[in-house]
Amino acid sequence: MEVKDYYRILGVDKSATQDQIKSAYRKLAMKYHPDKTKGDPKSEEKFKEVNEAYEVLKDPEKKKKYDRFGENWKYYEQSGQQGDFDWSQFTGGSGSNYSYSTGDFDSSGFSDFFENLFGGRRRSGFSGQGRTFAFKGQDIEAVLAISLEDAYLGTPKTFLFEGQSIKLNIKPGIKDGQVLKLSGKGRAGINGGANGDLFVTIRVEPDSRFERRGDNLYTDLNIDMFTAILGGKVSLKIFKKTVSLNIKPDTQSGKSLKIPGQGMPLYGNPGKYGDLYVKVQIKIPENLSADQKRKIEDLKASLG
Repeated sequence: MEVKDYYRILGVDKSATQDQIKSAYRKLAMKYHPDKTKGDPKSEEKFKEVNEAYEVLKDPEKKKKYDRFGENWKYYEQSGQQGDFDWSQFTGGSGSNYSYSTGDFDSSGFSDFFENLFGGRRRSGFSGQGRTFAFKGQDIEAVLAISLEDAYLGTPKTFLFEGQSIKLNIKPGIKDGQVLKLSGKGRAGINGGANGDLFVTIRVEPDSRFERRGDNLYTDLNIDMFTAILGGKVSLKIFKKTVSLNIKPDTQSGKSLKIPGQGMPLYGNPGKYGDLYVKVQIKIPENLSADQKRKIEDLKASLG
C-alpha cells in the first residue's frame, strides 16, 4: 500500500508551522474544490488528498503519530503495541456504519493508508454493508465593512452572502479585523455531517472626525481665541452624544486635552470606555472691521 506523503501533498516542509500548514491547505482546497473544477475526476481526487493531508497535519496528535509511524504503519498494525504505542486504539472494530467528523472537510472518504494508521473502519463481512462517513461542511469566510459610528454604538446588521441572509449583532467597541463566528452558516455537511461555519471579518472604515487607537479616540477641536484666552466651556459631539469640555484660561493652540471615559466602548464590557484625546486648534476671527482691529492693536500695545 502506498505511503502518503502528506507534507508533499500540501507542499510544506516538516518544520512548517500550523499557520503555514493551514495557509497551504486553504490555497489548495480553493484550487481543487469541486465547485470550481466542475466534477473533474483528477481534481476531485486531488481535493480528497489535500483534505486528508490537512486532517492529519493540523492535529498535533495525529501529526506526531504520522511522523513517527507513517512509513512503518503495517508493522505496528501487526504487532499491536510497541513501546508506548497502543495500536488497538486506532484500528478497526465491528459494525458497518461509522461517523467521522472533520474540521474543514468537504470530501468523501479517506485513503486506506489513513484508515489503517488513524482508525478508519474497514468494511464488515456482511454483504451489501459498507462504511459511511459523515463530514462537517467546509468553513467559509466573509468580510463586512462598518462605520466607526456603528462600531461605537453597536448595531444589528443584515447582509446577503452566497444567497443567504446573514444577521449579525455588532456589539459596541468591536475592533477592525475582529472575526465573528456564525456556527452552521458554512457549507452543507456530507452524509449527515454538521454544516461548516461562517467566519466574518469586520472592517471598520476610517472616520472623518475621529481616529481610533485601541480603545481611545483622538480628534481636533476648533475654539475661538477669546475662549482660549479667557477660558470657558465648549461642546463636542461624539456620534450621537454631546460632551461638555472645560477650556482653561491661556490654553495654547496644539494643546492636547484628555477626557477620561469618553473614548470607545470596551468590547464585551458594558459601561466601560477608553479615553478621548482632544487637540485644541485656535481659530482666528476673520473679516474684522477697522475699529475692531484698532482695539486689538491697543490690546497688543498694552501687553507690550
